[in-house]
Amino acid sequence: MPKAKQAQPAQAETQAPAKNRRKLFMLIGAGIIALLLSLGGVAYVLLFKDKDPAADAETAESQSNVPALPQPAVYQTLEPPFVVNFNHAGRQRYMQVSVVLLGRDAVSMGALAQHMPLIRNQLVMTFSTTDFAELLEADGREALRDKTTQEIQTLLEREIGSPVIESALFTNLVLQ
Repeated sequence: MPKAKQAQPAQAETQAPAKNRRKLFMLIGAGIIALLLSLGGVAYVLLFKDKDPAADAETAESQSNVPALPQPAVYQTLEPPFVVNFNHAGRQRYMQVSVVLLGRDAVSMGALAQHMPLIRNQLVMTFSTTDFAELLEADGREALRDKTTQEIQTLLEREIGSPVIESALFTNLVLQ
């Protein structure tokens, strides 16, 4: 029988360290959970402290004023193309340019037809006062396109009350 009594204390000695490890892991786990909960509380306080309902209303209102997407493009072709003559370096030169107007409001773009004679007159004057040598360079042509856009917008602002167009586009430009 002495052997049986010896087996029990040896068995009790091996179970005691296993119970101690289990307790240790449970304490570590509880500590980690407590740490995560306290970090969550701190994050909540930092993110949501001093929230003013009026500020929330202003934020919601400002977000509702942001346009979702720009309206689709509306194009108005100016027909027939413009033909302008120049006297450059003692020779007769010509420019033919096809112009398309780009806008975003279909109703306003429809109102352009009423002012087409004014628009065409303004463009003839703009094109005929341009230096032919400048048109030979890409920068000169781009400057003319920008000037064309600005002059049409100014004219429409005066006549309609808004610039209506976003840009004047040259779809064809021939210099001879």
